[in-house]
Amino acid sequence: MAGAERESELPERVRVQRLTDVASLGEEGEHVEVLLAGTGWRLERIISRGQTTPEGQWYDQEEDEWVAVLAGSARLEVAGQVDLELGAGDAVLLPAHRRHRVSWTDETQATVWVALFADSSER
Repeated sequence: MAGAERESELPERVRVQRLTDVASLGEEGEHVEVLLAGTGWRLERIISRGQTTPEGQWYDQEEDEWVAVLAGSARLEVAGQVDLELGAGDAVLLPAHRRHRVSWTDETQATVWVALFADSSER
């Protein structure tokens, strides 16, 4: 009976999610989806199709951000250094309050990112 009780506490179905599958999302706009979240952190999947941060706008976040490109390509402008060219398999850690912006994403194919945001006070 103990095994049956544990099974009833599990999610209904375990499934595979292909993070690079963007076909069902349509062709327009940027898509942001929270995949998992907990106290002091969240994991997002972001799909960009030529989107950039508006000119003159910078992200200056309270939290650390680790971001990886799974497909496509992008360019990050990080305050105080040269632009970072990112392609599939590349990742970067942006510490809290490190000003940055997305200056380019590929318009010919979707750029698929995963971004882990974590409370910087937990370090």
